[in-house]
Amino acid sequence: MHGIRGGRMTRIDGATPWWRCWLLLVCLWALPATAAERAGVQLAPGTDSVSLSPYLRYHHDAGDGDDLAAAWQRVDLRGMRPLPDGNDAFGFQRGTFWFHARVINRDPREPRWMLVQEYPLSDEVDVHVRYADGHVVHHAGGDHRPFASRSVRYRHPNFSLDLPPGESVDVLVRVRSQSSMQVPLQLYTPKAFTEVSRDAQLAIGLYYGIMLALFFYNLVLWLSLRDASYFWYLCHVTAFGLVLFTLNGLGFEYLWPGSSWMADHMVPISICLALVAMLQFSRTFLELPRRWPRGNLLLLALMGFFVLFGVASVWLPLRISTPVASRAVLLGVVGIVIATVVVLRRGYAPARLLLLAWSMFLLGTAVFTLLAFGVLPKNFATEYGVQIGSALEMLLLSIALGHRYAALRNENQRITAEANQKLERKVAQRTQEVRSTLLQLEEAHARLRDSSRRDGLTGLYNRAWFHEAFRDLARQARDDGAPLAVLMIDLDHFKSINDRYGHLVGDDCLRWAARRIGRTLRPHDALLARFGGEEFIVAIPGRDMAEAGRIGEAIRHALGDEPCLSGDVRIRVTASIGVHVIEACAADSVDAALCIADRALYAAKANGRDCVELAESP
Repeated sequence: MHGIRGGRMTRIDGATPWWRCWLLLVCLWALPATAAERAGVQLAPGTDSVSLSPYLRYHHDAGDGDDLAAAWQRVDLRGMRPLPDGNDAFGFQRGTFWFHARVINRDPREPRWMLVQEYPLSDEVDVHVRYADGHVVHHAGGDHRPFASRSVRYRHPNFSLDLPPGESVDVLVRVRSQSSMQVPLQLYTPKAFTEVSRDAQLAIGLYYGIMLALFFYNLVLWLSLRDASYFWYLCHVTAFGLVLFTLNGLGFEYLWPGSSWMADHMVPISICLALVAMLQFSRTFLELPRRWPRGNLLLLALMGFFVLFGVASVWLPLRISTPVASRAVLLGVVGIVIATVVVLRRGYAPARLLLLAWSMFLLGTAVFTLLAFGVLPKNFATEYGVQIGSALEMLLLSIALGHRYAALRNENQRITAEANQKLERKVAQRTQEVRSTLLQLEEAHARLRDSSRRDGLTGLYNRAWFHEAFRDLARQARDDGAPLAVLMIDLDHFKSINDRYGHLVGDDCLRWAARRIGRTLRPHDALLARFGGEEFIVAIPGRDMAEAGRIGEAIRHALGDEPCLSGDVRIRVTASIGVHVIEACAADSVDAALCIADRALYAAKANGRDCVELAESP
């Protein structure tokens, strides 16, 4: 028997006992064989690919006790079993699996074929090809061998096989792995393998293109908005992208092609990183610390578990860490779904899209996990369930983030509008208060200003303000060409009233006289002021001397015809009045006019008091 190892052909010599040959013949005759087993894999002309699963027989060496010779002997004795229901996924198993298929190439134009194990995470894959002349060619692959040892630089272990036309060839495959035992073996022509790998790489490229687009889109949003949800979404996209990069064999192809340790341990480590990011994103998005504190504690506990388990995965055997991490994915997603449902039932609308997103991811993850444990058969939907579910999940999460941002923006606008309305109301209230205060101040100022112009006893204007107002009246009279009458009034013998009755009675007499004079002057639009002591002064615009004299007489009669009552005291009060009229053409000054009126007043006093004296025209 001949064999090739490491590119060299070796010869294995040794006589086979006659009894072993007879035993082999008896076993071959006695064991039943299916039609597929008897015929083998027929590579007919025009065939470009064929799955070996229907033709495979296998043996599970749980104790790793078989060597190559024992495996070939088991093949020759038909000691292998068909795949259970044609399923080439066995889940997480200990030991070594041996697979055998007989291949007959009927196409003379295709002497070279590619054997591909379409699962990238197997540790050791050894392919032994036995030809009709007995020599054996050995190929080695798996992620515990250097990536460069593969026949074609591709993420799946692949082996270039020479299959002479018309010759029956035995293919014996040994697989040993701490990862999930999945051995989907496929034969391709070189052209078909190139096309399939190109299409697969295109599909994977599209998936990662979507992830990169979502990553950079949300990166820009995070840099613009500084919302923590976008940051944790970026962490989730990055970590889960690393998970799939590892599971698809791209990590071993591009990132750590020479490190079997990284190829093994990055599976559970990347899963833990992705779960931590997923849980933290969900906590932030759902606002769990405020909306459901117990759910927040639940997700924090799960995060703590994944952090600790991720650290422990550095030392744990892969046969322990990978199954636990794979099962824990479902636990983490179920925890997120529970929290989402609770928050949604409490009225948080953005949680609806989040629930749909995690449902898609949960479905895809469940399919992939069940495939890893050998529950589901391997096909496109199960093999790429995680990619399909995660792509839908990330798209929906991105939409959910946009919906949440819109909801927060609308809520902020509502809060801002309410705050503005409250502020406007407060401003209006404060403005009204300020206006009221200003009005009160104006009124107080007016009162103060008026009180500064008025006599405190009689309430009439005082002498200082009369001088100011009289100048304005004189100027207006000159401008209008009208006369301006001035009356000086002095109460007669007022000092004797104070001396006889007291100053309080005298004050009552002054107030009474001011009211009587004011009532008399009301129809004449006159300006009345207390000039000092018991003297009053009047300015009447538009009155000549005759009219002014009549008004003076009316004032005199108003005072003298009725007594002033002060308590029980009746006092007769008379007045002397001097009248002067400033003609429109005259150039008298205010002080000169007042002086003339004062002389007329003294003339009235000299003429016996209680009379009206008209000033002579200058």
